Amino acid sequence: MVIMTPLTRGGVYLARLDPAKHIEVGKIRPIVILTAQLIFDSTPEILFICPLSSQSYPEFRALHVELSPRDSLLKTSYALIEHCRSISIKQLSPARLAQLTTGEIQEMIARLQRLLGE
Repeated sequence: MVIMTPLTRGGVYLARLDPAKHIEVGKIRPIVILTAQLIFDSTPEILFICPLSSQSYPEFRALHVELSPRDSLLKTSYALIEHCRSISIKQLSPARLAQLTTGEIQEMIARLQRLLGE
């Protein structure tokens, strides 16, 4: 039996991102939840997430955030800020793989603001 850990902002979980369209990242992959912690009190059906990848390309270096391995996140990973999106909570696997630091979450938000021109 798998026990669902409480969802947290900055929590890393596996999620089904298929069907992917065109150049969207798909398949089952780790994601970081960026939804504000306050929203979890209302039991949301939709979460704002950022997919992770083991690869980063130089042309996206200004957007990607490098994350070191920890807990059950076994490889260096990159937060793909340009692929952030909303998904159904039903697409998540129940167990949290890792938890990002406040600084890492803030860096992801700063890169998202860069993408949006803020």
